[in-house]
Amino acid sequence: MSHAAGTALTVDDLRHRYPDGRVALDGVSFTVEPGERVAILGPNGAGKTTLVLHLNGILAASSGTVHVGDLGVAKANLAEIRRRVGIVFQDPDDQLFMPTVGEDVAFGPYQLGLRGAALEDRVAEALSAVGMAGCAERSPHHLSFGERRRVAVATVLSMRPEVLVLDEPSSNLDPAARRELADVLTSLPVTTLLVTHDLPYALQLCPRSIVLNEGRVAAVGPTRSLLADDAVMRANRLELPYGFALSPADR
Repeated sequence: MSHAAGTALTVDDLRHRYPDGRVALDGVSFTVEPGERVAILGPNGAGKTTLVLHLNGILAASSGTVHVGDLGVAKANLAEIRRRVGIVFQDPDDQLFMPTVGEDVAFGPYQLGLRGAALEDRVAEALSAVGMAGCAERSPHHLSFGERRRVAVATVLSMRPEVLVLDEPSSNLDPAARRELADVLTSLPVTTLLVTHDLPYALQLCPRSIVLNEGRVAAVGPTRSLLADDAVMRANRLELPYGFALSPADR
């Protein structure tokens, strides 16, 4: 598969071997179109987090390529790649380290040289997008876990990324916070990759899913069809929560 013009993200024959010899990615290829929301599903140890860390160059591939738009992920391009690909990690406290919410959200654009009213506008825009307008003066430590996760999303949105990557975004959220985050994510006009164990969340948010298993792409298709396919689910150690029923039309 060659790099396709006009795609938001192209991963081509990506391989990664850790120093201990373990192969974490073994020829992963897929594309994501601009504006798509795609879930990356798979059991523990499938290579999901390793894949995420290649998308903005935190890890370097053993072989294969990643393109964000027309730009390859390579050392020479890392500053621009990290602006284009925003990663929201599982623990919001990895991303919130300033005294106030506003300073956290301003941090990235400030590094890019934004100042004054332009910086204030960027912060207000990002906080508004995640339903946290008016919270700029608050301390991140006084927010609920769900609010902190939404502010972590805002710290990435303030960079105006082309691709938003979320690692287990629903983990540790209560049902109301989970719904609030889903409302935010469905309202964002940005290409989104959702890495999750939470299959109902993937179904709610992502029309298409990619199943990873043992470092390879095991299945790709409409999320609803994959979750209704008993053979795919069993082969890849995926299970819907007890009591969660797909409608008969899905089977």
